[in-house]
This record gives sequence, structure tokens and C-alpha cells, in this order.
Amino acid sequence: MRTLIALSVFFVAASAVGIREPDPKDWYQHATFYQIYPRSFKDSNGDGIGDLPGITSKLKYLADIGIDATWLSPPFPSPNMDFGYDVSDFYDIHPDYGTLENFKEMIEEAHSNGIKLMLDFIPNHSSDEHDWFIKSAARDPEYENFYTWHPGRAEGSVLSPPNNWISVFGGPAWTFHEGRKEYYLHQFTKKQPDLNYRNPKVLEEMTKMLFFWLDKGVDGFRLDAINHLFEDEDLRDEPLSGNGNPGEYDYLNHIYTKDVENVYQVVYDWRDQMDQYSAENNRTIILMTEAYSTIEGTMLYYESANRTRKGAHMPFNFQLIYDFKNGQNAVGLKASIDWWMNNMPARHTPSWVTGSHDHSRVATRVAANRVDQAITLVHMLPGTSITYYGEEIGMQDYKEAQQFDNRDPNRTPMQWDGTTSAGFSTNQSTWLKVHPGYETLNVKLQQESQSSTFYHYRNMTELRRHETLRDGDYLHRTVGTKVYALLRELRGQDSFLAVLNMADEADTVDLGDFVNLPEQLTVQAAQPQSAHKIGDVVSINNLKLGPYDSVVLRADIESVAASIRLSIGVLLIAVVGYFMQEAGKL
Repeated sequence: MRTLIALSVFFVAASAVGIREPDPKDWYQHATFYQIYPRSFKDSNGDGIGDLPGITSKLKYLADIGIDATWLSPPFPSPNMDFGYDVSDFYDIHPDYGTLENFKEMIEEAHSNGIKLMLDFIPNHSSDEHDWFIKSAARDPEYENFYTWHPGRAEGSVLSPPNNWISVFGGPAWTFHEGRKEYYLHQFTKKQPDLNYRNPKVLEEMTKMLFFWLDKGVDGFRLDAINHLFEDEDLRDEPLSGNGNPGEYDYLNHIYTKDVENVYQVVYDWRDQMDQYSAENNRTIILMTEAYSTIEGTMLYYESANRTRKGAHMPFNFQLIYDFKNGQNAVGLKASIDWWMNNMPARHTPSWVTGSHDHSRVATRVAANRVDQAITLVHMLPGTSITYYGEEIGMQDYKEAQQFDNRDPNRTPMQWDGTTSAGFSTNQSTWLKVHPGYETLNVKLQQESQSSTFYHYRNMTELRRHETLRDGDYLHRTVGTKVYALLRELRGQDSFLAVLNMADEADTVDLGDFVNLPEQLTVQAAQPQSAHKIGDVVSINNLKLGPYDSVVLRADIESVAASIRLSIGVLLIAVVGYFMQEAGKL
């Protein structure tokens, strides 16, 4: 009798537990983003430079490969000393790229294809050719303090910069202006003077600019280099870091030029204004922040420490760029993912990035045979995935293309087909050289082969829209040091298990520790060189993986339910057996 009572209590209690539904997701919380570098995406007029009409012509392509949102590197007028990141007019389009009318057409086409469009916003600095800087250097009363100026330190007859600050690109962060006879601050190149956000007029003007583009239809902004926005008001020298060499950025510990508290307040204020605009216009506007900072400093861009202020909808997470690498095992990969997820405040959205205009491409940084594995990973993780243009076909860096900047090799023209200039332009002379391997590595060729990175990418973006991946929980573990496994599950839905072999040798894996999965699983996705094919049925206890292989396995809801029922049955037998054994002792 006691046994029956105990079991009754157990099952009544279990059935009484209410399981809540997942929180509804806004568009950005599960989106597949795609970064476009406008100068290299598609040239529409044959001048060898990508442009807005070229982007517009390819938006249907982006929709077809499962892209939900795209963000453009800066399309604003610029002398191109840093190719768009030195803006000379925040309210217009660079003539190389087109016109404001072309921008309007691009926005309309994006939205008609169900794609959100975001702009790269450069708040920290302008070009030294911007009208504001010219007027500031001339001491125009309206703009005199738009930038950070200082008369310098006199050491005898020698005038020196006001402190020891170093530019991100190396060398002094101060340059003497012969016209004004003062030093101006530039945390990047001397052609990019820092705006002075301690002047309320600067913040007012830059906020006004955000709304100018919102009214043009953009869906949000990436806030570039946001943690450089403020500096120590007393301009104190920064301490030595113990790393690097004199004159190199890493030589100093940047406690007075990065992540100053005022930066967060500006981001929180902008978030408030974006939320208000969203409510008034019935569309969610988002902010994404780029900040190379400590994990603690980065998390404060999500929300304030006391959780009373909201910040960016998601800070960029670059960790996989550094940690998904040759020699990294499954334990290290899991630790990299945990590093972000364990520090992220509750109810926020992670982002996953494996490439950008500032970093070498996966195919070059890691290896060409690791691109598909990276695609599998970022599309199975919870939150937002961000694809750098060309990663969907495994484009590679081209070192010989370097002409202006050491990042040129990963900014080469998009490889559309095997025609002139890879279909990027009708001009044989393009702003950067096209990778010479384009005839065998291009979109058109991969579209014609289902055993291609392109098809694997499209399969993964399609799978990413499944309810389980959109709303479900995740559980990940390593199987030894070589294999990483990531389970996505949601009550009432099929479950999906991604398995990555991080080693350069074949392995046979037992995944039985995922106790709620059935004995047999179906291959939902497999990278091109995998021995597994979509639709194959495999054993959870004996999964064979090739070197650097990755597969996604599916457990349908009926199989999962049967497995859970079996687990409960086994547990029930054990409980009954225990009570009967105890009763026999009486």
C-alpha cells in the first residue's frame, strides 16, 4: 500500500507541474544575418567597384539562401583612407556606391524579400575631411569643441602630445594640427579624428543622424568601435600592460580610452530612443555593438549592472574567430561557447560570428575543409548567426590582392560565377584583385552541385527556422576531447543533435549519454565531404565520423516520446523493485 501511495503522489505531483511556453521571439533573436562589404559585393555599372544597385540586384539571392537580415559596411561619403570608416558626410551615400534614391530602392527591395537592412554606424570619429573637423580646426564657434583638442605639453622648447596614449593602429593617438596649433585625438588613424562626446551638441547631432536613416527605412545599426566613444576627462597617462613593444597598441593597458562608464550611458539612451521609435512605428529597431573588451565590459552593453537599463540588443561575439582554429579540440570549443553563454545576462540573445571585414576568412584562417563545420556550428547554436559575404561558398583570402590595407585579402570581390572578374564586374580591372581560383570556386558552380558548401549552408539556414532551433533549449557536451555534440530540444517538437569531429582522424562515437534520444536517429544535414547523406538512419551508439566531419541528426517527436516513456518505465521498475525489496525485509 505504501508503494502505491508513494507512486501515486509521485505521478500526481509530476502531472501538476506546469510547463510554460517559450517566450515569443522577435525577428532579430533567431535571425541569420549577412554582412555585405559594398565595395566588393556586386558592381552594376562596370567601374570595378561594388555599389548599391549591385546589392539590390542580389537581394533575391540572399532571400533564397535563407538570410533574414543584412548589415552594410559604411556606404557614406569618405576619402577612403579606411574605406568607409572615415566618414566625411553622415547624411549621404558615397558617389562610388550610388545615390540616396538608390538607397531607397535597395531598402524597398530588401523589405519586399523579407530581409531587414542595417547600417554600420561610425559614432567614434569622422574623417578629417568632414566639414565639422575643418570648421573645428578653424575655431568656428559652433564646431570648435566638436573634437578633442589639447595644446600639448611643453618640455623645454619641445612640444609633445598631452599624454602617452597610443592609436589602435600604432603610434601616438595625437597629431599636431598646424592650422589650429593644437593636438587632436585620434584613437585610429590620424585621418579619423575622435568626436568629443563631452560636448552635448555632438551627441545631439549624431543622434539626429540615426533618426535620419531610420526615416529612410533602415531596421537598425551596428555601432562600430563603440567602446572608444569617451576618454578619461583628465587625459591621464595609461599604465604599461607588460605586453608588446613601445608604440604598439598592446603596450599600454587602455583603462582611460576604452569602456569608460559614459559610453554605456549613451548606448542605454540610444536604446531607449530606438524602443520608443519601434513602438511608434510598429517595427523593432535594433542596436548591435562592436567592442573588443573584457567579458565583463562586453556584457554591460546588454544591460546595466543593476538591470534597470537596456543596452544593445546584442553585442558582437567574436570569440569563435579566435577559438575555432587549428589545434582546438572539443573541450576548448565548448569552453569558448560557455565563456559567452555563462556570462550573458538572462533573457538576452547571443550572436555567433566566424568572419568579418577585419579578420581572415575561415577557409584561410583555419582551413578550407573546416568551413562546412563552422557553418554547421553557428547555425545550430541558439541566438543569431552572422555570415560574412562569401562564407556560404567558402571564399578564401587572396594575399596578392593587398593594396591599401593588410585586411584587403579578406575583402576581395564576391565570386559569383566563372565569367570576367568572377561575375562581380564586367570590368577586368576591379578595385581589388579577384581571387584567381574563382573559376572553380563560385556561387554558380556550387549551385549546380548538391555536394557543395553552398547547399550545406542553405540546408542549415532552412533548418535554423525550425521551431526547435528558434525557441528550444540547448545542451552541449564533449565526447572525449575530440567530439563536440550540441543538442537542441523543445517540448512537443523534434530534437536535433549536431556532432562535430574536431580531430583530423576518423572516429566512432557513442552518444548514449543523451538519455532522452532514441536508439535510431536520422541524418538531417551533413557537410559535403561527410560519408553520411541526408536521410540516412544511424545508431546513437555507433556514429562513424570522418576527419573534421559534422552532421546534424534528427529525432522525431514520437521517437523522443517513446525514449522518454522507456526511461520512465525503467525508473518505475527500479522504484517498484526497491519498495518490494524493502517490504520483504519487514
